[in-house]
Amino acid sequence: MELPFKRLDPAAELPAQAHPGDAGLDLCSTVDVEVLPGERAMVPTGISVAIPERHAGLVLPRSGLASRHGLTLANTPGLIDSGYRGEVTCAVVNLDRDQAVKIRKGDRIAQLVIVDLPTVRPAWAEELPPSTRGQGGFGSTGA
Repeated sequence: MELPFKRLDPAAELPAQAHPGDAGLDLCSTVDVEVLPGERAMVPTGISVAIPERHAGLVLPRSGLASRHGLTLANTPGLIDSGYRGEVTCAVVNLDRDQAVKIRKGDRIAQLVIVDLPTVRPAWAEELPPSTRGQGGFGSTGA
């Protein structure tokens, strides 16, 4: 599938996979920003994208930034609907209690994963079909 992107900022980089076969396309910052401990920031990528109908874009954190620096996304996953044509912007949050995180122009800050969506028709039901899990919610597996 070819995925069309529009460059909104001359500094914008075309999203790309870091390795062949990777699920996500790396999204890069077009600004320098310092995110202090506990702070959030809106980081522009300088691109917009045309997600095909019956698909969605999920914006996910980069595991290295999260594990090494505590930088993640405030709305994980971020959802890009197929009809949206505005700039892809990442709402980052610094979860580190002590260290600021410096983002520089061109830094990879998140990743975009495209997913296929089934056609869903919501309907009321008197009963739901049974399942092995049933109504077990948070912590129901013991961990």
